[in-house]
Amino acid sequence: MSISRHQLLQAFDGLLQPERFKDYGPNGLQVEGKAEIQRVVSGVTASRALIEAAIAARADAIFVHHGLFWRGQDGRITGWMKQRLQLLLAHDINLFAYHLPLDAHAELGNNAQLGRVLGFAADARFGEQDLGFSAPAVFDDGQALADHVAQALGRAVTLVQPEPDGAQRPIRRVAWCTGGAQGYFESAIAAGADAFITGEISEPQAHLAREMGVSFIAAGHHATERYGAPAVVAHVAAQCGLEHQFIEIDNPA
Repeated sequence: MSISRHQLLQAFDGLLQPERFKDYGPNGLQVEGKAEIQRVVSGVTASRALIEAAIAARADAIFVHHGLFWRGQDGRITGWMKQRLQLLLAHDINLFAYHLPLDAHAELGNNAQLGRVLGFAADARFGEQDLGFSAPAVFDDGQALADHVAQALGRAVTLVQPEPDGAQRPIRRVAWCTGGAQGYFESAIAAGADAFITGEISEPQAHLAREMGVSFIAAGHHATERYGAPAVVAHVAAQCGLEHQFIEIDNPA
């Protein structure tokens, strides 16, 4: 079974509602390919490795969180950009990309799906454009939470605990926002979090964690954003009768 490119775009847009968001790049169809779509590959980033894997899988479309085009980038089609576009155009593959709309979806988005993987039932949102999620939790301290996150994601995480008594501070509310959302830390603190989980940590957050009494866990940008794209495409593919495959491209970040 196949559907038209326009029908698939309507399905993605209807689910993710990109018009609601102020974003850093275009959401929706970024590269136009064949008019009829039967097989869709989902992934995190529109890297050359993912595009090549999608070609091998005979995909008609690729759906990602990190697309090719971002506000303020160099607009010249050279180097790595030329290589990626050349592959997409030569094989007539559509590229769909959704950034903040994919983070925010209440059930299928990156934050909702990370909460599912970690076993948290979100009951509140916070931060700019309500991208952050928050839930009750019961952990003895930040280290216990960090161990839980590391086990669930299958990778080491970075933990910064409050000083001087971080080891004695129980975690009763956890907040999270996937990817490069370290800038949401202060909003998480204001929302009553005892711990904040995101993908990355920058220099200021270590000091804030120590001084504000809230644990900070950086669990990896890619690692925290692996779950939204396949959840969305699986949902749409089931509705539209399409074939779907999630392709994981290893990324230590």
